[in-house]
Amino acid sequence: MILFANFLQAAATIIHVVLRIYMFIILFRVILSWIRIPSLYQVTVILYHLTEPVLKPIRKYVPPYKMGGLDISPMIVFLILIFIDNFLVGSLSLYAQQILMQQTHQPYSF
Repeated sequence: MILFANFLQAAATIIHVVLRIYMFIILFRVILSWIRIPSLYQVTVILYHLTEPVLKPIRKYVPPYKMGGLDISPMIVFLILIFIDNFLVGSLSLYAQQILMQQTHQPYSF
């Protein structure tokens, strides 16, 4: 069970890092959408392709034209990612800690 608990802890850490990296990718896309730098066009295209599959479904429910032209889909995705990070990663970490605590309080049996 200790291996399983360590696996859960490692998975939680990896999910946390991936979610944070994706949040930074969305943030960079938003910043690059405000300022146009021709030399960063390729970066903008890459960020667009990385984030559009997540942002497009949100825009279907909250279109920018209903918000005065302001696209709030990145903010909604940020909130969803923060929720997933706190709920999923937190739950995995706590579950792994509980397993480890149970293992340390049980006597060894052969």
